[in-house]
Amino acid sequence: MSKIINYFKDVQNELVNKTSWPSWSELSNSAIVVMVASVIIALVVFAMDFCFEHLLKFVYNVLY
Repeated sequence: MSKIINYFKDVQNELVNKTSWPSWSELSNSAIVVMVASVIIALVVFAMDFCFEHLLKFVYNVLY
């Protein structure tokens, strides 16, 4: 049981004293970057899906 208690004390010490936490402005800037990148990736996937759907419809209409 003492090993578990020591483990959690070490975890707390690591999180409080050794971890560098971002400031609020760094955190908000990172969140904005993630949101913008997510929207861009979603738009690229949408465009690819749209193009492939129309391409396959065209190919199916030509073949059948």
